[in-house]
Amino acid sequence: MARISPFLVAALVIPPAQVAIAGDYLSIDAAQRGLFAQAERFDEIVLALNSPQKQSVTELAGPQPPHRSLRAWKAVRGNDVLGYVFVDEVLGRQDMITYAVGIDASGRMGSLEVLSYRESHGGEIRGTAWRNQFDGREGLQHLRFGTDIKNIAGATLSCEHVTQGVRWIAALWQVTLRSGAPVSGSTS
Repeated sequence: MARISPFLVAALVIPPAQVAIAGDYLSIDAAQRGLFAQAERFDEIVLALNSPQKQSVTELAGPQPPHRSLRAWKAVRGNDVLGYVFVDEVLGRQDMITYAVGIDASGRMGSLEVLSYRESHGGEIRGTAWRNQFDGREGLQHLRFGTDIKNIAGATLSCEHVTQGVRWIAALWQVTLRSGAPVSGSTS
């Protein structure tokens, strides 16, 4: 009877290395066109919040993961504002997730687009079924993680943090853009 080397046994039971799924998947321009295909142009806007607005957004949105940057554009056709595109970055588990979401002029949200995912786990949030959970949502009462937006096993922090980020965007839209409040520093 042949003896098996203990080193060979150890090599057989070591799990394979995790395959990184990090990558850039969609440009901002492609996300804008996907969210508002009928728009003729996208005008970048600067949202400069005063102290009461910041407090309102914070109270409405609830707890937040760290954010790195937020950019916003008006989707315009002719003289009509069709809605807004927001590109945000939130911390997943260890690295940033860049995503885009559109909110039309009436406050209805489009599906979520993942532009860049830099984590080694949880990339399932790029799946259509998870992203489409945001499509058609209106108001913060329909954007609760675990209740309205379901989790994906193995992607809990990514799901939760992106949902919290979208809540921030919805609150920001509600406080600064819903009522047609003036937007500071519009740029083209």
